[in-house]
This record gives sequence, structure tokens and C-alpha cells, in this order.
Amino acid sequence: MNLVLASSNAGKLSELRELLGDGFTLHAQSEFGVGDAEETGLSFVENAILKARHAARATGLPALGDDSGLCVDALNGAPGLYSARHAGRHGDSEANIDKLLRELDGIPDAERNARFVCVLALLRHADDPMPLVAEGVWCGRILRARQGGNGFGYDPVFYSPTHACGAAELPAHIKNRDSHRGIALAKLQERLRNP
Repeated sequence: MNLVLASSNAGKLSELRELLGDGFTLHAQSEFGVGDAEETGLSFVENAILKARHAARATGLPALGDDSGLCVDALNGAPGLYSARHAGRHGDSEANIDKLLRELDGIPDAERNARFVCVLALLRHADDPMPLVAEGVWCGRILRARQGGNGFGYDPVFYSPTHACGAAELPAHIKNRDSHRGIALAKLQERLRNP
């Protein structure tokens, strides 16, 4: 099945290509000259569907929308929907991490709980009234400084208690499988197998 990913994020594209495996060919929307949709939704679910609908309409292909972010308890769930532009400019991971660490300065480890959230929405066509939606959540806490050189986004400051290390310290195949995106994709694949 040919799918278009409703994102220009190279990290997401790489993760999802590895996880999808055989039977799917995932194309970046940029391959078709499609820009990012305006994220006007008030939830990860709404934004994932908006993105997928935008890409499906522009390409004529089934589309996979991914909306994800980091929700930090001590910040009342922020940066949440605005994770990619937390510091002001979309996709500036270093600035986003710097701002997050400043906001959590002085907060004890026990109060630095956070979760990565990913919602995937698969639309068979632009007017699909029944998108397949799956959610993945990866719980952990925010580190005091960057650790590791793998991953992207907030991975360098996200500690996974399940793995006893930072997300950016995990080998790609482990992180991709166990992350919020990996969990969401496994649920989506299960729904595709058992509609």
C-alpha cells in the first residue's frame, strides 16, 4: 500500500518507515510538493486528522497523519500541542529543549514527570468519514541536561524508566518500537488487520 505521511519531519518519516515494514511504501508529502497543514485543532486527534485530510486531498493517496508532543505535568501539560514550536520557531529542537529546561529549573526530579503522546490517523481518501485513529503514550520524566546522541526533538532530555536511560541513549530499533509512535503504530496495524 502506498501511503503519504502528512508531515515534513524527517525523524518521523524515518521512524515510521522502519516500523511499517513490508507491505507499505511511505512517501513524505514533500515528495509531492505538499506543505504542512495548518494545525488548528484543539487536540492531538484533531490535528492528526487535519494533517491526513490535507495530504490525502493534495496527493490523491491514502494518508497517515501524525500529531505528537511532550506533555509535562509541572507545566500543566505544556508544551503539548505546541511542542514543535515551544520556543517560537517551528522545529527548532535545541531552542525548545533550552526553554523547557529553563522552565523546569529548580523542579525536583520527583516532579518532572512527562509523557510523549502520539496520535496517528489513517485516511483511505480525503473524504474518509471513518479515519482509523490510534494513540500511543510513553511515560517518563525530564532530565536536567541532555543525554545521548540518538533520536530527535525532545529525546535528549526524556528519561525512560522502563529502559533506565534517556530516549536519545536508546538504539534506534528499541526506541522506535517502544516509543509513543511505536505504540500508536502497533495499535494502528492491529486495527488494519482486524477491522
